[in-house]
Amino acid sequence: MDFDPDQTSLLERIDRLLPRSLQLKLSLLVTGLLVLLISLVGALFSDFLRHSLLEEIGAKALDVAHAVSYDPEVLEGLLTQDSARTQAVAEKIRQATGAQYVVIGDSRGIRYSHPDPSRIGHPFVGGDLGPALQEGRAYVSRAVGTLGESLRGIVPLRGENQDVIGFVAVGYLLRDIDVTVRAQQRQIYGYIAIVLMFGVFGAAIIARGLKSAIFGLEPHEIAALYQERSAIIGTIREGVVAVDGAGQLTLVNQAARRYLGQEGNDNLRGRQLAEVCTNSELEQMLTGGQSVLDREMRLKGRTMIVNVVPFSGPPRGAVASFRPKDELDRLGRELSQMQEYSELLRSQSHEYSNKLHTIAGLLQIGAQQEALDLIMTEASGYEELIRTLTKAVPDPVVAGLIIGKFNRARELKVLLSLDPDSSLADVPAPIDRQHLVTILGNLLDNAFEAVRAGDRSPEVRLILTDLGDDLILEVEDSGPGVSPEVAETLFDKGVTTKGQAGRGYGLYLLRQAVTALGGNITYGQGELGGALFTVSIPKTGREEA
Repeated sequence: MDFDPDQTSLLERIDRLLPRSLQLKLSLLVTGLLVLLISLVGALFSDFLRHSLLEEIGAKALDVAHAVSYDPEVLEGLLTQDSARTQAVAEKIRQATGAQYVVIGDSRGIRYSHPDPSRIGHPFVGGDLGPALQEGRAYVSRAVGTLGESLRGIVPLRGENQDVIGFVAVGYLLRDIDVTVRAQQRQIYGYIAIVLMFGVFGAAIIARGLKSAIFGLEPHEIAALYQERSAIIGTIREGVVAVDGAGQLTLVNQAARRYLGQEGNDNLRGRQLAEVCTNSELEQMLTGGQSVLDREMRLKGRTMIVNVVPFSGPPRGAVASFRPKDELDRLGRELSQMQEYSELLRSQSHEYSNKLHTIAGLLQIGAQQEALDLIMTEASGYEELIRTLTKAVPDPVVAGLIIGKFNRARELKVLLSLDPDSSLADVPAPIDRQHLVTILGNLLDNAFEAVRAGDRSPEVRLILTDLGDDLILEVEDSGPGVSPEVAETLFDKGVTTKGQAGRGYGLYLLRQAVTALGGNITYGQGELGGALFTVSIPKTGREEA
């Protein structure tokens, strides 16, 4: 359908003339429409009233004329040509019925009675006696007589042989009828004014209620909010899905379309959630009316972290946001690496600060040889560690992590040793190094905390083996070992023996990384007297289900 530009321009000009306030604009529009409608109805009703009154008065005039035509005195006066007798009867009937005139005349149209006696004996004026005198019909006529325009009922007078011998005309002046109609119209207009007053009051209430329902916003503000919302939701990397109380989709952003495999241009609004997502658990969560936070769920073959929040009031419904868990894990690993790097720099700064203070003190007291020996010892220690790691662990990411943990151990006064026979050179390319970093980092951090809580000398040993078909990572410590109270739930999220809030995620993330690589993890008691954790990772990677 094509729109006329001129018509659109006219509508725009009219809209500009209206006030900007939605409440005032709506009140004016409803009031204007109500005035137009009531005026139209009032005009139609007034016209109907006038026509009804004319028909009623015409019928009354005809009935009175019929009654006069059967009066024997009228017939006798007409036959004897006694106008005085006829005038007396006619005036009595006129006064009794309220008619403007009752005129009786002969077959020639000569009056035998009239409200003005001077007009008796003169021809009847109006030119509408033909049907009565010539055809013998009774009818209602509208004509202009000596008294003015009137509505008259005309009936023929018949003699003994039923021949037409005269006529009876009973009339009501139209100006008197119009006075009656205007009086009725004034009453109608009073009712219209009352209805209009209530209509204006109702329009104001409706406008105020609508303004309250849209939180007092104006249309241009609503449009701006909608555009902002669309832009914000379009830039969110998380999938966002909203449904109403019936489970029908009301919002699906581009990320959600991609995650749900609905990347076409089809309009998903109004469709059932089950049509675009086969996971019944998500549908139950959205329609259950309960908040759900950080729930893991499989959607289209990927593990998602899902959050669901129901609407706080009517209309009913809920909104869900979800994002692939592997993306969140990647962000977590990147954050963990940054934290480890920061911790490495801090520990190195702290350690070297102590060493520099020591060297400065030795030089100040003249112990140059001792200062030189300390410098050589530190240099040779790091050189030996770096030389060993370069040979045993060629991967720079893993080697960098181990160096950082050695520095951390020194700061914590923990003896961290790498088994001299360790080797992690044969690491296939498909194995994610970030997962290896997560596994080694959490194992060593857990061991550091364990030995600091024990009674024995704090010692942690790291053993790396790449012989055979599996990579073997072993970390043992001299701590108190694994408590039987948490043995069965050791790798669950939030389980900890530290008794501090925000702890219990290290071993959980460790298990997630091991599972992602298709490996397994076991623990027992090591030679140092504490716990021994062993991680086995197949070099072929995780087997596909």
